[in-house]
Amino acid sequence: MSTTKWVIDPSHSEIGFKVKHLMISNVKGAFTNYEATIEGKDIFSSPVTVKIETASISTNNADRDTHLKSADFFDVENHESMTFKSKSLAKVDDDEYKLTGILTIKGISKDVVLDVEYGGTNTDPWGNEKLALEITGKINRKDWGLNWNAALETGGVLVADEVKIAAEVQFTKQVS
Repeated sequence: MSTTKWVIDPSHSEIGFKVKHLMISNVKGAFTNYEATIEGKDIFSSPVTVKIETASISTNNADRDTHLKSADFFDVENHESMTFKSKSLAKVDDDEYKLTGILTIKGISKDVVLDVEYGGTNTDPWGNEKLALEITGKINRKDWGLNWNAALETGGVLVADEVKIAAEVQFTKQVS
């Protein structure tokens, strides 16, 4: 059986996150430059690799984005990218899976488990086979050295430790 390669389609994908601000509301953001592939015998047993350009972070606020790019957070001058490499994919239900892999941010690698919903495959009007996945999960940003924070006079902190990951991704099957 031959291997198949699927490549992320950035024009039909979004890799985003949200985090509590002031302990009362969420601030959302996304990364705009990334690469991802699924390559192997079939999509359910093939390795997934993702590389995200940290400087492509966008929260629709230039000052906040500049701070997130600084050494307080992603330190983009010293860490141009973050990566994810899958280790396993376990079926939970009909179209639901648990994706286990290694997330590396700022040179720190930790195992994470993400929820994956398989949206299916279809062919676009130009004959390209597409694959859709919805990926969600939670991480503690401090596990990767993203420690900056400020205490609030009323108690609590400015930025929560928990970051929720939300990605809607579409892959295109590569023709050999």
